[in-house]
Amino acid sequence: MAHLTVAGFEIHTSYLAPDAQHALLDALRQVVRAAPFVDPVTPSGKKMSVRMTAAGQYGWIADRQGYRYAPQHPQGTPWPDIPESVLEIWRDLTGLARMPECCLINYYGKGARMGLHQDKDEASYDWPVVSISLGDDGLFRMGGTQRGGKTQSIWLNSGDVVVMGGAARLAYHGVDRIRFGSSTLMPKGGRINLTLRVTT
Repeated sequence: MAHLTVAGFEIHTSYLAPDAQHALLDALRQVVRAAPFVDPVTPSGKKMSVRMTAAGQYGWIADRQGYRYAPQHPQGTPWPDIPESVLEIWRDLTGLARMPECCLINYYGKGARMGLHQDKDEASYDWPVVSISLGDDGLFRMGGTQRGGKTQSIWLNSGDVVVMGGAARLAYHGVDRIRFGSSTLMPKGGRINLTLRVTT
């Protein structure tokens, strides 16, 4: 389980040193104060096990009306800006001048998971998705571009950053479980995952 062999999948293990992880967590606390976590539901009304918020021009919404990007938090306020330290990670690992317009922030508490899905609500799939892990270890699973078939798994640890482009951009992926309490980054435990996306 050391490597995933999907073209376009890059893992930058321990990209963020512990002090950088703490600084990023502090920046995210400012975001959450302005845009509190919400409990998303699927269009059928099933509650998702992760909690979500966002930063940037758009946030990603999951509710009974469907899945979509929206310019406002469900409470009706604009999303806060993406922290500069997060944008620096995007610049460093993608080398792109185009900046992400959404930083989706998912919190995984004890027992939380994310089923296999594709990121396909964006206007173009030409841009990569950058995923940043903070806190408890998460078992990340990736398949192909069609649902079903063989999958591969890898544990993502606090400070790891993943870039998904090329064939990996539309691959099905998810988080099967977390090792709750495996990290000391957050005193109450849990995993935070940031995903940076170009949406328009």
